[in-house]
Amino acid sequence: MNAKVKLSAAIKASFPVRRMDFKFTDVPRYWMDGDVGLTHFLTSMSVLFPEGEQFFVDSVRAVRYHESLKDDLFMQKEMSAFIGQEAMHSKEHEAFNAYMTHFGYDAEWMEKATRKVIDLKRFLAVVAPNQAKLDLSATCALEHFTATIAAQLLRRTDMQDLMKDPTMLKMWQWHAVEENEHKAVAYDVYERIYGKDVATYALRAFGMAAAIVLLFVTQNYFMYRLMKHDGKAAPRHWVRAIRALYGRQGFITQIIPELLDYFRPSFHPNDHDTVQLLADWKQKLNFAPH
Repeated sequence: MNAKVKLSAAIKASFPVRRMDFKFTDVPRYWMDGDVGLTHFLTSMSVLFPEGEQFFVDSVRAVRYHESLKDDLFMQKEMSAFIGQEAMHSKEHEAFNAYMTHFGYDAEWMEKATRKVIDLKRFLAVVAPNQAKLDLSATCALEHFTATIAAQLLRRTDMQDLMKDPTMLKMWQWHAVEENEHKAVAYDVYERIYGKDVATYALRAFGMAAAIVLLFVTQNYFMYRLMKHDGKAAPRHWVRAIRALYGRQGFITQIIPELLDYFRPSFHPNDHDTVQLLADWKQKLNFAPH
């Protein structure tokens, strides 16, 4: 018994849970270089996170004591750290979203709407009656999506330069680092439990296709709602954001091949190497060695 406890204590996750406490009281309305479209692109992402991150946590918790995982001490540590990081992301984005009500934005409504979108999965029970497997497949897909966007943010200094507020810059850099630290956890859990057969791959691919559509529609609707609130829903207010995101060298345009790589049957999140990128950024952010 004591030997098992000592062994458990000696084994740790490959990444830490960092306790953050950002203060948003001085963040301006348009903190992305004064541009309404670019600011609301990221704000519309932020309002997705509290409910979205909770869904990821619930999906992993639901299976963490599965027969194929319960005695694997390392995977148990990885799942605990995954849950801890996601909980912190939810906490910080919820705090930012609450602050945005200072400008009259109804963040609470958008968070509740996100939960309703997530709950649409119950209508897929006929196609995928194993709810735990379905939820985990969706988590794998969305984790790849967020990790890919996060790595792009860490690479694109031009986008970071637009984040004129230091608090928002630090929050997004921290979040981006951690998304890539834990990007393979849910995927590894999924494969450990359900294997790599054709049916498991098909559900994984379906989860990504559904996630892309639902995420794109929901995020852009939230962005429109935020801009409409400011009286800036007219096309001219979207031009800079659309060019920056979807132009030839756009932030999103550049990562489309990496996003679509998820549909490759032999795909694994670590196929997209971010080890040096993370090492560089953890040094820049003065994150303590783990």
